[in-house]
Amino acid sequence: MDRKSIIVLVVSFVLLMLWYPLVNRLYPPRPPGTNTVASATNPISASPGASAVTPVVSAPPPTASLVRPDSPEETVTLENEDARYIFTSHGGGLKLMELKKYPEAVGCRDKKRSSTNNVATLNTKAPVPAFALLGSDELQGDGIFQLTKTATGVRAEKALPNGMHLMKEFRLGTNYLITATVRFENRTDRPVRLSPQELVIGTATPISSHDDGLLMAMEWYNGAKAQRIDGPWFANKTLGCFAGTPRTEFVGGSSNVVWAAVQNQFFTIIAVPPTNAPAPQVLSRRIDLPPPSREEMTANPKSIARPIGFQTAFLYPELSVAANTAVERQYHVFAGPKEYKTLDRLAARLGNNMDLVMGFGGFFGFFAKALLLSMNGLHAMGFSYALAIIAITIIIKLLFWPLTNASTKSMKRMAALQPQMKAIQEKYKDDPKKMNQKVMEFMKENKVNPAAGCLPILIQLPIFFGFYTMLRSAIELRGAGFLWACDLSQPDTVWIIPGLNFPLNPLPLIMGATQLWQMRLTPPSPGMDPLQQKMMQYMPLMFLFILYNFSSGLTLYWTVQNLLTIAQMKLTKASSAKSAPPAAPAPAARPVTPPKKKK
Repeated sequence: MDRKSIIVLVVSFVLLMLWYPLVNRLYPPRPPGTNTVASATNPISASPGASAVTPVVSAPPPTASLVRPDSPEETVTLENEDARYIFTSHGGGLKLMELKKYPEAVGCRDKKRSSTNNVATLNTKAPVPAFALLGSDELQGDGIFQLTKTATGVRAEKALPNGMHLMKEFRLGTNYLITATVRFENRTDRPVRLSPQELVIGTATPISSHDDGLLMAMEWYNGAKAQRIDGPWFANKTLGCFAGTPRTEFVGGSSNVVWAAVQNQFFTIIAVPPTNAPAPQVLSRRIDLPPPSREEMTANPKSIARPIGFQTAFLYPELSVAANTAVERQYHVFAGPKEYKTLDRLAARLGNNMDLVMGFGGFFGFFAKALLLSMNGLHAMGFSYALAIIAITIIIKLLFWPLTNASTKSMKRMAALQPQMKAIQEKYKDDPKKMNQKVMEFMKENKVNPAAGCLPILIQLPIFFGFYTMLRSAIELRGAGFLWACDLSQPDTVWIIPGLNFPLNPLPLIMGATQLWQMRLTPPSPGMDPLQQKMMQYMPLMFLFILYNFSSGLTLYWTVQNLLTIAQMKLTKASSAKSAPPAAPAPAARPVTPPKKKK
């Protein structure tokens, strides 16, 4: 690498460090609207018998608490080999899920900051428990339920002010499954009107105190496709960068909500209504979570000062319950890791494609699934996950070797034919149509293809995006290490630059250096302007900027890919030099005989 390349790389890195502080200073984020409303006793309006409900977006119900702060709380804890479930009398729902097999902190820096052996949790610090019922006062009353431990689980029950009796039952299953039953009993001798309800399925919360929530989302499925609502949707920024008018609420569905989920990068809660009775609508709100204490901020300065969550609920219209009858709804609930094999089995069992929460839908999802299964297969054979990524990269490179080799040779032939092509372009410069025709005829005669250099890149793009999709949510990589990288699912940060609060990530820098090296070895395209050639040489710096804070697993794949491409170019160049015919020797110089003098 020459001196100019090193200078450009250093300047680009400095600009990368200054970019985010500069943008935040020029365009500070606009604070979202408040989540607390003075009065909201009827958040949903619907005519009796209507199949869809229309939430009143301007007046969402208060979510700070279901009960008075000084009300005593009773909790019941159930656990199995997978998780620990804490139920609360405040709202009669599932307050917290602790996943016993997954630690809260996995990276080097995270483990140093974590002074406890906490495990990963779901619904963490959420203002209301999962399966709390929101709506009018007649649905909540004082919000205090009576908890009873049963032979198979927990029962929460309460008499409502309108004369109804509300009972919820929770039974634990295997593979992180829970069966939840919500039952309204009319024990009177007259019909009772049940006002519109919001049944909270849970709140998407950050994994840890320094999780910025970029991969946190709410998702729902209508039987044909899944829709994901995340932080950028709620932020509603102009062009994705500049401050806009934040959204605080999302409503979707029309009697077709097959399932809904709240999730962060690696864990999810999925609630599935009965197969023959999908939920009418789904609602999600952006809410503020309790901020970290001063002690927590001192212990971990990277803690997010204003954490947020996405509280999600099924919406049901009002209905009338006849005397001495009941209305019952049963749900399957998955609360656990986003592990593809487990979710795929449950999706096949329930027939509802709930594995789409992995983000493996669409064209690139096929490649993501194949890569994940391949990586897990190699890991089962004894490979570490880092070595599995390297092995997959080598296998892919070997599969595409003939194509890239032919492409490299074609580009070299085009570079050798460049003088003749320039001569044709100069000869027909006044007739562009004929010039292009003659150039194409010349390339056809010499069996070169101008698209040969781009074809291998285009074919491998789906694999790259498949890797990106897979590594973004593969819990298998959480805590998997490689050299200095302690967590392949996160950036390989080794140092935070003081003052700038900017992370130093070596793998993306190595990736950028290998890309510059590769571009130096790539033959220039014939006819390309010298300025364009310079721009192409420094194009890798753009990828360095984009991928700098991506997972180290992805940058490891790209770095190995670059090194293999460089090795292939070197081998192709060496083999071409060996197979080239030896240059013909120059003819021997003949002695010059002086001309004879005339007599």
